[in-house]
Amino acid sequence: MIKRAFDCALAAVGLVVSSPFWIAIAAAIKIDDGGPIFYRQARVGLGGRLFDALKFRSMVPDAEARSGPLQAAERDPRVTRVGRLLRATAMDELPQLWNIFVGDMSFVGPRPLRPGEVEARGDGRFVRLDEIPGYEARHSVRPGLTGITQVYAARDIDRARKFRLDRLYLKRAGFWFDLRLILMSFWITARGGWERRDRV
Repeated sequence: MIKRAFDCALAAVGLVVSSPFWIAIAAAIKIDDGGPIFYRQARVGLGGRLFDALKFRSMVPDAEARSGPLQAAERDPRVTRVGRLLRATAMDELPQLWNIFVGDMSFVGPRPLRPGEVEARGDGRFVRLDEIPGYEARHSVRPGLTGITQVYAARDIDRARKFRLDRLYLKRAGFWFDLRLILMSFWITARGGWERRDRV
């Protein structure tokens, strides 16, 4: 209850304080390529329930029309000019403050995954994420805008290692640990370092 109340209060403040950025970002996206401002994507939440995660669009329209669902890579050609800045500062995820406010997400928790998502292995095999140990445990809490995996794990490590970090969070979760992760996330955002982290 305390965590949910904290999420609601902080999300409400965040929505109000960030509103000028929403206007500027929306204008920049429209000027850049004229496409849609927002992007909705189905994600798996608490207890396996599906919800639509909201983002400012950082890729070209219909980016997955040819490739299908594919995680963004470093220097991904599908990312727009405005999108590069948004992703480096995590400003593309500002609309998820609404997801937090309505209870789909929390500020801190495992990153929400897409239903049916797969991981490409080095030997060319594709493995469903729900077959990787630790997948189900992640859904015992609300997914987070940030978390131990988002802060400490490099983008390109395998999901098994990320899920181990998620399980570590579940063991250590608490108000002060969450607050530490939120503050560290603000620091990474201020440095524009989300796209070039090299931890773990």
